[in-house]
Amino acid sequence: MNIDRLTTAEIGEILRTETPPTWDIPVRADDAGREAGVLMPLLRKQGAWHLLYIRRPESEQDDHSGEVAFAGGKREQGDADLLQTALREAREEIGIEPADVDVLGSLGRHHSVTRFSIMPVVGVIPWPYPLRPNPSEVASIFSMPLAWLADPGNLDITHRRIEGYAQPVPVAVFRRYAGELLWGATARMTISFIEQLRRYQELR
Repeated sequence: MNIDRLTTAEIGEILRTETPPTWDIPVRADDAGREAGVLMPLLRKQGAWHLLYIRRPESEQDDHSGEVAFAGGKREQGDADLLQTALREAREEIGIEPADVDVLGSLGRHHSVTRFSIMPVVGVIPWPYPLRPNPSEVASIFSMPLAWLADPGNLDITHRRIEGYAQPVPVAVFRRYAGELLWGATARMTISFIEQLRRYQELR
């Protein structure tokens, strides 16, 4: 699969097809109402597609302390929808202005281990871009090539025990890229996106 040959228009077409939800753990009825949005920023670097990630600072108050993630967060009362949530959070966390994002679409909801229903929004940003990380929420910003992420040799599925579940649950973990470890919910959303791209290319 030559993922870098895909055009912006083709990726937008792919995202118009409904994608199935993903999850870290089985969804429970009491998860309703806990919504969040994240931005999956796509960019072109040296002729290749990349996804932009952040690493959160180490903090005892953060459930995702030190983890690799997409910029995003929970829906606030003033957000019209989860698209606005994702764009607002991206501006607050890494300084991407909503007007600079060419929104292509979204993926199916991801249900996280922290019991949020997350809508991943995919949008292209110009590159290079004057990113402005918020130091209270972002320790570093980096990108990973889609072609590397799409290589099955860079992905492993492990299992971990979650309180309240008798059986270990599967966890997606990528090999380290430039020292960064992509795993868990962010890995699942990344895989969901790549699987949609792969299906499109297989049908052509």
